[in-house]
Amino acid sequence: MLYNNCMERKTERLQDLDIDTFGFEDALEYGFENRGQVVTLNPEMVMNSKKNSELKTIINNAELVIPDGVGIEIGMKILGKKVHRIAGIEYAKAMVKKYWENSLPIALIGAKQEVLELTAANLKKEFAGIKIVYAHNGFFDDEEIIKKSLKLSGAKLALIALGSPKQEQFIYDLKKEMPETLFIGVGGSFDVWSNKVERAPEFYQKAGLEWLYRTVKEPARFKRIFPTLPLFVMRVIKERICKC
Repeated sequence: MLYNNCMERKTERLQDLDIDTFGFEDALEYGFENRGQVVTLNPEMVMNSKKNSELKTIINNAELVIPDGVGIEIGMKILGKKVHRIAGIEYAKAMVKKYWENSLPIALIGAKQEVLELTAANLKKEFAGIKIVYAHNGFFDDEEIIKKSLKLSGAKLALIALGSPKQEQFIYDLKKEMPETLFIGVGGSFDVWSNKVERAPEFYQKAGLEWLYRTVKEPARFKRIFPTLPLFVMRVIKERICKC
């Protein structure tokens, strides 16, 4: 298959990270045509990249970095820049549809076994005839066996749900060995696709407040989000002041 590399990337910088400015459809087309690693960036990952130099390197070497979450959009606005928020879960599902339409094989890695099986079953219901050629839960000791099996599967789209930064590192280590494959780190998307976790109502989605809805539903997430989100905003404000 020939890939169209005419579409040019345009990125903006935030906290020493390069973020793509594509709209949803262009980001979809670019990822499909160019393959490689797609990072769905949120403020938590930005903050982690400050203390994890490997994660920073991985993000800045990704083939596509989409602003997943309203926090990134707000951070860019503070800096006087504009990006289009692209929900990672919606991007990944749209990419699944695109690969299904082109009869290309797909792999799923991550989550609990029950969640993985339900995700695969629901995708098969939604996309009749979808080619899921490899699926493995996120609990494994020998990563090399999983990588070898994934390579042998011939998957052209691999959705990796291992949580950050594990999923980003997993993809980064493997993408050079599978140059014809598109990898997307999808975090907790399988939990939603399996119907084990309810996605936020449309109002929260459109307002970019899914994180708030999930925090209310799952109070344990509060410690993870706070103080990360306020600290992220403070760092961006400092970045703006220092550049003025």
